[in-house]
Amino acid sequence: MNLTHDEVKPYLDSFLTEVGEVTDVQIVFIPSYTSIPALAVALEKSPTPIELGAQNVHWQSSGAFTGEVSAAMLRALQVKYVVIGHSERRQWFGETDELVGKKVVTALHAGLHPLFCVGESLSERDENRVEEVLERQLRKGLGDCSSQDLRSVVIAYEPVWAIGTGRTATAAQAQVAHAFIRSVVASAFGPAAAKSIRVQYGGSVKPENAQALMSQNDIDGALVGGASLDPRSFAQIVRNASEKMRAASPIH
Repeated sequence: MNLTHDEVKPYLDSFLTEVGEVTDVQIVFIPSYTSIPALAVALEKSPTPIELGAQNVHWQSSGAFTGEVSAAMLRALQVKYVVIGHSERRQWFGETDELVGKKVVTALHAGLHPLFCVGESLSERDENRVEEVLERQLRKGLGDCSSQDLRSVVIAYEPVWAIGTGRTATAAQAQVAHAFIRSVVASAFGPAAAKSIRVQYGGSVKPENAQALMSQNDIDGALVGGASLDPRSFAQIVRNASEKMRAASPIH
């Protein structure tokens, strides 16, 4: 819940100046609802390809749900991605695994790409329940999806204890969790789906740790929170991802 309608255009201008020309990394801006229209217009003239996402969506297509926003409303504003099951939605708004699963299906049916979040709390990690929690969230959140649906899904692993706290999972800890997530996907949807699905890390990502995190085999990108409020910081993270892509690409 940051940046007003009037603040997003100056933010975008500053980000584009900092990031330079990047074509090998997918960039998605996920602003507050009220900033989406202004950003959609500004992005039409962006020299760097940037797509739009939303921070939430309702599970019904329409109806008497005052204050909510439907998938169709988001699609009409050129939104392509939507965050579902973020830890803050689970913590502060009581979203359950079952509700998150409904939203995933709703987004897919509307042609949106769910950015589906999973992750454990500090107490769950301390109690050695990380795998139990992740498997439950994954199976309930994706329970009504097909292997075909998974082509449109992005999973974000966000250890709750590392969100907005300044604490970050080590690259090794994050890699273990990401590898486990792929193993659950493989069990439910097959090895091909597990190999192809994107799994991102989210949890106090910043320029200082982004490169180490994204150098891990099973980490495909980052869901950036607080660090993205500074366009220079966010641009540096994008450049780190671009460097990973170039390092991974064979030279012909």
